Amino acid sequence: MYKLIAFDAYGTLFDVYSMGVLAEQLFPGHGQPFAQMWRDRQIDYTRLVTMSDPNPEGSQYYLPFWELTIRSLRYVCKRLALDLTADKEKQLMDQYAKLTGFEDSVSVMSAIKQKGISTAILSNGSREMLKIVVQSNGLDPFLDKVITIEEIKLFKTTPQTYELLLKNFPVSKNQILFVSSNAWDALAAKWYGFDVFWVNRFGHPFEELGERPDYEGSTLTDVLKCI
Repeated sequence: MYKLIAFDAYGTLFDVYSMGVLAEQLFPGHGQPFAQMWRDRQIDYTRLVTMSDPNPEGSQYYLPFWELTIRSLRYVCKRLALDLTADKEKQLMDQYAKLTGFEDSVSVMSAIKQKGISTAILSNGSREMLKIVVQSNGLDPFLDKVITIEEIKLFKTTPQTYELLLKNFPVSKNQILFVSSNAWDALAAKWYGFDVFWVNRFGHPFEELGERPDYEGSTLTDVLKCI
C-alpha cells in the first residue's frame, strides 16, 4: 500500500529525553525537568521563527536547528538559575549531536527496507546534525534520503515542510505513511493529507484538534503491523 515510510527524527527515532541523564550529572536534581523544558523551548523557538515570517522564500528570522538548540539550552539554564559553563555547554551539545536511538530504530528500518519500501527522515534538524546522529546510530544503510527543512528555512508544521517528501520522491500523498512520536507533528501531517502513525510511547492523549492518526502504537515496532 505504501511506497514511502517517512520518519520524524527527534523524539521518534532518537531519544531527546535521554539528555536528562547527562543533565542530572551536571545539574543534580534538575535532570528530567531540564530535558523537558529544553525540548519545549527548542520547539517554541522553531514556531516563533516560522510564524513571525511564514514567507515561502524562508523566514527572515530563520536560524539552523542546531543554533536554536543552543539558544534554548542557554535560556533554560538562565530560567532555572543553573551555572552553564562553556565546558558544560559543550558536553550537552556534544551529547545532543549523538543522541541515543530507540532500541527498535534499526530493526524497524531494516525490516521496512526488506519489504522494498523506500524510507526517509523528514526533520527540523539541520543537515550536519542529522548526518552525525544518523551515522552514530547506524541507520545509514536503511535510509534512502534524509530531508531537512533547512532548504526552505521554514520549520514544521508549515505545509511546505511536508511537501518536501513529494519533491524528493516520485510518489503521491496516499502512498506515504508518516511516522512521528510528536502529536503536533502527526496532526499537521494528517492535515496535509498523509496517512499517519503516531508513536505514543508515554500513553498520552492525542491533541484535541483535527482527525486522529490513522494508526497508533507504543513503539516503532508497531509500525510494521501497518505495512
